[in-house]
Amino acid sequence: MVDNSICLAVWLSGCLNHMTIKELLKKACDEGASDLHILVNLPPALRIDGELKFVEGLKEVTGKDMEAMLAALISADEKKKFYDEKELDVSFDQDGYRFRINFHFERGNIGLVARVISGDIPTMQDLAMPQVVYNLLDLKQGLILVTGPTGCGKSTTLASMVDYINSNKFSNIITLEDPIEYLFNSKKSIIMQRQLGRDMSNFSSGLRHALRQDPDVIMVGEMRDLETIATTITLAETGHLVLATLHTYNAAQTVDRIIDIFPPHQQNQVRTQLSMTLAGVVSQRLLQKIDGGRVAAREVMINNPAISNIIRENKVAQMRTVIETSSREGMISLDQDIKRLYSEKLISKETARSYMDNPEVLDKIKLF
Repeated sequence: MVDNSICLAVWLSGCLNHMTIKELLKKACDEGASDLHILVNLPPALRIDGELKFVEGLKEVTGKDMEAMLAALISADEKKKFYDEKELDVSFDQDGYRFRINFHFERGNIGLVARVISGDIPTMQDLAMPQVVYNLLDLKQGLILVTGPTGCGKSTTLASMVDYINSNKFSNIITLEDPIEYLFNSKKSIIMQRQLGRDMSNFSSGLRHALRQDPDVIMVGEMRDLETIATTITLAETGHLVLATLHTYNAAQTVDRIIDIFPPHQQNQVRTQLSMTLAGVVSQRLLQKIDGGRVAAREVMINNPAISNIIRENKVAQMRTVIETSSREGMISLDQDIKRLYSEKLISKETARSYMDNPEVLDKIKLF
């Protein structure tokens, strides 16, 4: 007969088929995973180089397992908030890594997704950022947007930008995040990191009050709603350099998304504001490398007079042509950057073709 007290002790210790949640987080780091997924009735899964796979040797997770993991990672107050709101984003530190963890409900059961965040902030050079992005960050004011789908490295790119400013300018930098991901140490700059729910009630109020905190640079983790977007544009108008992210595919869609969120009677005014305040848009994807790992492909749009006129006159469909023909100003289309990665033998032809709008140009490239 099995001793019930032993079974209870195993469960209370957070043990999941001989692996606790903290051991699973460590495994995610050791395996080079970007994310850990845990759902009831499935084994834990890791996303490695963009591909999901189940952790070998582990059985299906139970509801009791999930409750134990919840208790191991969050406080009593956070647990109450989670059960009240059915969603919770928290950060967690372990072994030199940080994790952005989302708890949610799925078919009445608790689910968990943990994004792995390295303790080391990569430099712009580490990320092979184009020179024109350095030039953008040397501006005194304007709005710089980093866009792309979930999991494309927007947060990492944004962190490298903040770190570049921190290393090269005497600035007061304020970040507004949900939750705080990369931790910055002040170098030349002063850095104030504020977390949603703990240090501010919402992004829009945090942004409004930031004006009273003498900022030079403001980083917004994500422009989520009308009020946040409106306040962000206003801050960029009033002499601040503002960095932010959006879940959009490219520069043209980014402009459309921002304008479309406003009521129709305000859209002409917003076009005018955006045409003056938007400094640039960096849109990126992470593509599978031939030798393993992933590499970023980017579209970079700089707001020159032609782009400004396109935004103001609502001719966003013409933006792609301007980007493709403005390489002398540092602009890069996604197709052009993917073509470069293929020419440098970093990605396969199949990978390149799957992300390009005009993949037929690859047929003209001879690799040696």
